[in-house]
Amino acid sequence: MNIQISIIQAFRQKFGEAPAIIVRAPGRINLIGEHTDYNEGFVLPAAIDRSVWFAVSPRNDQQLHFQALDLGTEFKGELKNLQKSPLGWPNYLLGCFSELLSDGHSVGGANVVFGGDIPLGAGLSSSAALESGMLFALNELYQLGLSRPELARLAQRAENNFVGMNCGIMDMFASLMGQKGSAIKLDCRSLQHEYVPLNVQDTAILLCDTGVKHQLVDSEYNTRRQECEEGVRYLQKIYPNVHSLRDVDMDMLRSEKKQLHTVVFQRCKYVVEENGRVEAACIALKENGLPAIGSLLYASHEGLKNEYQVSCPELDFLVDHTPDSPGFYGARMVGGGFGGCTINLLKKDIVAGFQTYIARKYSEKWGRELRMWEVKITDGVNMITE
Repeated sequence: MNIQISIIQAFRQKFGEAPAIIVRAPGRINLIGEHTDYNEGFVLPAAIDRSVWFAVSPRNDQQLHFQALDLGTEFKGELKNLQKSPLGWPNYLLGCFSELLSDGHSVGGANVVFGGDIPLGAGLSSSAALESGMLFALNELYQLGLSRPELARLAQRAENNFVGMNCGIMDMFASLMGQKGSAIKLDCRSLQHEYVPLNVQDTAILLCDTGVKHQLVDSEYNTRRQECEEGVRYLQKIYPNVHSLRDVDMDMLRSEKKQLHTVVFQRCKYVVEENGRVEAACIALKENGLPAIGSLLYASHEGLKNEYQVSCPELDFLVDHTPDSPGFYGARMVGGGFGGCTINLLKKDIVAGFQTYIARKYSEKWGRELRMWEVKITDGVNMITE
């Protein structure tokens, strides 16, 4: 059954009425620019055709009633007493209410049913889709008049402050601001952005899921951010105009290499070079389309593996076993790391053959099935009419 129809039917069954609004919030891929967002750098994400759908109605009291259709669980709470739930998933929604109230916006209770087809733990930002979709729905329901970039900032704060994940803004911005057929070159400091057309022609974007599920809140994600901040604090003593790694170049970094802890230097080096790869990728895309950025993807993965150290053996295996052939352009891990997916750029006419080959290799090595999805680039969060 169509996911949208399932969500609407579940809402009717649970609450005895039709939802006031239906919202679709997409996941995202990031072509290049990993872990640069919270360093105020550049990223190149795009919204994809894997989404979370919400059916939402306001309540005439202060109660919150959420149903996660895919998980078969529900949550009940009260707007005046927002507390973290041990279930985990409600916190992404509760954080949205918390940040709106913190900013003085007038919102009431809500009935919510949601579900979707973004693979959990695959690095495609199902959490950002939850926050972006919920905030978009509340903005519409209560006529708050917030812009999409403002909603993205609120979604980031919800994850930082309520969930406890010290992430950047890229995932939420991509979910809310995506444009069909384009990636977004985003300046994560100013939120200035431009749409870079993806000349896909005969090129496919294929995701290969390791099946390793990362839990970033419990992982070393926040540690990576702290290590980058340690580097910035030292560099500021020498270069007062440095506010983040965005302001650092390799000459500056190399000049202080002996004074920085080896690990801190490696983390900073990766981020500085990755910002450069984003700039190079945008130029290459404009001139020659997706195939031209394949080598940059491989370079990005090497940095994530060896310098930022957020890869894992399964991700490395998938990248290492991509074919050395003219029709295969490049691959890297995508997302926060420690599991999830690789993104692969290849000619459409070799997709089927590559899937057969890599699935066999992966099964032989790891003893489990490799899930794969070819994704298309879509628009950001939007309202749906039944």
